[in-house]
Amino acid sequence: MKIGIVCYPTFGGSGVVATELGKALAANGHQVHFITYSQPARLDFFSANLFYHEVSISKYPLFDFPPYELALASKLVDVIRFEKLDLLHVHYAIPHASAAYMAKEILKTYGIPIPVVTTLHGTDITLVGKDPSYNPVVTFSINQSDGVTAVSQHLKEDTLSHFNIVKDIKVIPNFIDLSRFSLKPREHFKKAIAPGDERILIHTSNFRRVKRTGDVIRIFQKIQEKIPCKLLMVGDGPDRVNAEQLCRDLEVCQDVRFLGKQDAIEEILSVADLFMIPSESESFGLAALEAMACSVPVISSNVGGLPELNVDGVTGFLDDVGDIENMAQHAIYILEDNARLDTFKSAALARAKEFELSLILPLYEQYYQEVIDTVNEKTDT
Repeated sequence: MKIGIVCYPTFGGSGVVATELGKALAANGHQVHFITYSQPARLDFFSANLFYHEVSISKYPLFDFPPYELALASKLVDVIRFEKLDLLHVHYAIPHASAAYMAKEILKTYGIPIPVVTTLHGTDITLVGKDPSYNPVVTFSINQSDGVTAVSQHLKEDTLSHFNIVKDIKVIPNFIDLSRFSLKPREHFKKAIAPGDERILIHTSNFRRVKRTGDVIRIFQKIQEKIPCKLLMVGDGPDRVNAEQLCRDLEVCQDVRFLGKQDAIEEILSVADLFMIPSESESFGLAALEAMACSVPVISSNVGGLPELNVDGVTGFLDDVGDIENMAQHAIYILEDNARLDTFKSAALARAKEFELSLILPLYEQYYQEVIDTVNEKTDT
């Protein structure tokens, strides 16, 4: 099967999932063509089945904002025509689904049908899509897709409740490649972070307001009052400055390290004892799944798709958004006893195995074929 994948080529969840999915499809014998404005962060070319097509955007004085959607649609037409793709899979509704619709309509003039699958990842629905400026386009683009998937049941329900969607939405959860994340802790790295054998806590995100990075710092301060520990803050974004200032205000700077964006996140997670994700919104919680794949239990808020992943009292704990006190107490409960911590670690890994790539990839392959068959049937009639 020849598959085109459109995604944001960044460290964000949708880009990571799309890239890892494409690599897995290529390893399974499919020919995969990535079509984006720059090379995806996790894309390598150690496969004869992987291809990358850059969307170039011309800059004219007439345009205050370059028309990326038009450039993308034109590139899609070009790649689909000349690479003879069987299916186009777009990740994130805006502007990828609408660009796919435009390309699909243009391709009809060449007599080329192209099945389109749109995967909804979260903020394309929960944040951007609910903006009145985009709502009609999001609704139309989803309904015009031949297949639609969502990464969690919560996201599916949220989409159906806020948009007039007539298409069926199939839930295919995010996944993890355990072969990448099953690492033995790098003892020299662990010793450098926690020379006194302190517990190591970690948070990874894009440091935006929705991630509540300030809560992470406040929770850490409360844990530190009871248990010697260190905190690793991985990622970058607009709230990093505020988080750094809060560390100074709470006088915990000496025990908090801001590591910025990291490619080899699995090496950092492998030395951690606890992962914190107190977000006010998460469509799935891919960062939490990556932590669990490294046997790291999770303290999270109980919103969005997180309860579908983090099993309360088993793989970690779920608390209300902003409930810093309970999150700290639950963290202390996990960390204060070695045997208890080991139990939570084992449970976290066992849960992560339920989302292993080898289990999720066939769901996409089967869905692709169903969509292709349906489109072909319509074309024949």
